[in-house]
Amino acid sequence: MNASKNTARITPMASLGRFGLFMLRFAREAIRRPPPPGRTLAEAYAVGVAALPILLIIAAFVGTNLAIQGYTAFQFIGGQRMVGLFVALTGVREFGPIIAASMVAAKSGTEMASQIAVMRIRDQIDALEVMAVQPHWYLVTPRLLGILIAMPAVTTLSTFTMVSAAYLVSVYQLDLSGATFMEFALSATSPVDLLVSNVKAILFGAVICLVSCYNGFVSDPGPEGVGASTNRAVVLSAVSCVLLNYLISEAIY
Repeated sequence: MNASKNTARITPMASLGRFGLFMLRFAREAIRRPPPPGRTLAEAYAVGVAALPILLIIAAFVGTNLAIQGYTAFQFIGGQRMVGLFVALTGVREFGPIIAASMVAAKSGTEMASQIAVMRIRDQIDALEVMAVQPHWYLVTPRLLGILIAMPAVTTLSTFTMVSAAYLVSVYQLDLSGATFMEFALSATSPVDLLVSNVKAILFGAVICLVSCYNGFVSDPGPEGVGASTNRAVVLSAVSCVLLNYLISEAIY
C-alpha cells in the first residue's frame, strides 16, 4: 500500500506518531537479519568520501576563524597565549561534530531523502513489497550502518583539520608560539572529549539517516513532493542535531 499522503495537512503530533511507527517497523526488520555487507560498505564510502573534500575545506576555514576570534577576544586581557585552549575546547567538543553533521545532512541526507522519495512516487517501494523484499530493511538498514561507520572518521578528520588550520594561523599569522599553542590545546582537552565527540557523531549520523529516510518514505506525489520531502529532511535533521548537541553538552559539561 502506498504510504505517501499529503504531509502538509498532517499535524506535528500526527507526524511524530507516523515517525514512531516507521521506527518500530524499521527496528523490527533490522533485528531479524543483517543488511547486505556490500551495500553497507558502499553507503559508508558514499557518506565518508563524498562529503569529505568540502567538509575539510570548511573545517579549515572555521579553524582559522576560531584562531583569529580567540586571539581578538583574549587580547583585551593579555591572554593571547590561550588561543590553543579556545580552539581545542570549541573545536573538539562542539564545532567538529556539528560541522560534520551539517555537511553530511546537506550532502548525504538530501540524497537519501530524494532517492527514496523518487522510489516512492514511482511505486518502486510497493514493487519491493510485491517481490517479498521488506523495504525498511533493504533501503534503511544499509544506509544507517553505513553512516554510523563513516561519521566518527569524518568527524575526527574534521576536528584535526580545524585545529591544524588554527595552529598554522596562530603561528604564522598571529606570531604565537607553536609549543604554547599545543600546550594549552592538550591541557584543555582529554580522551573523554574525543570520546564524547565520536558519540555525538554516531548519534547525529543516526538522526540524519532516520529522518531523511522517513521523509523519503512519506513523500507526496510528483516533483514538488520530492523537493518538499528533501527540504524537510535537511531542515529537521539540522534542527535535531543542534538540539541533540545542546542536550549532550549540557548533560556532560
